[in-house]
Amino acid sequence: MAKAKSKKPAKAARTRAAAAAPVELNVPSDFLDVLIDKAHEFQVKVEVVEPDPGSNPSDEDMREVLEDYSDDPVHEELHEMLADLNQDQLADLVALVWLGRGDFTVSEWAEKRAEALRLDPRRTPDYLIETPQLADYLEEGLAALRR
Repeated sequence: MAKAKSKKPAKAARTRAAAAAPVELNVPSDFLDVLIDKAHEFQVKVEVVEPDPGSNPSDEDMREVLEDYSDDPVHEELHEMLADLNQDQLADLVALVWLGRGDFTVSEWAEKRAEALRLDPRRTPDYLIETPQLADYLEEGLAALRR
């Protein structure tokens, strides 16, 4: 009587193959470029020094552009960009941030992306915007995927 073959080697081979497969993002690369630029623009904001700036920005050397006012148009643009994405795209961004932050390796992408899919998509834009170093983490995550 022949001995039954173990299924473990086949499962391990599938796992290695899945880990070696390139990650396909649902977010277009040109959108990612704009998002990263916008996130950099948002993250250079500093505390408000002049609560009531002059009516002519050139009189103040345009300093208020870098100050973090509550009606910041950069924040609004960033939020609109993210709110327009679907749940799959938001999950890609969250997983990319986590990867760029060093929370996991590329071989764990599918598992962590599935975890990101479980987040409430209505709150995900705020979660991303409130992530310190968002732009840097997105860049690091993309670099990790390209290695």
